[in-house]
Amino acid sequence: MAEWATRGVTLLPLGVRFDAVRVPASRIHSSVCSEDPKTVAAALDDWLCGPVVRDLRASSGDYYVLVAPGAEWHGEEQRLGKGSFLVIPRIGNLSMITHWVVPPRHPGNLCSTARLRALLTLADTLRTVEP
Repeated sequence: MAEWATRGVTLLPLGVRFDAVRVPASRIHSSVCSEDPKTVAAALDDWLCGPVVRDLRASSGDYYVLVAPGAEWHGEEQRLGKGSFLVIPRIGNLSMITHWVVPPRHPGNLCSTARLRALLTLADTLRTVEP
């Protein structure tokens, strides 16, 4: 894509190759018990085994977990599909806008919604246990 070559990022339509589940940074950080970028990346790679993008344009710094189009999702986090677009960085590109937390391992590599639900359930459990 020309935008990747010139800008390092491109706007891709969701619902074609993948959908995205938008997860607030606070939920991800409580799930993995860390805000350290390297720790978060390693934990998400281990748990989700698929690509995750972080959008740094907003102060919240939401994470976007890439999942199969139409994959079952009943979590409270917003699922984005047809009619939505997501800024996707070129792999290896360092951008102030968005970056890969976990790049895709191979073409077609996507996260399991079941594994994402398990990770977020862990965050909910930890939140109820912590003082």
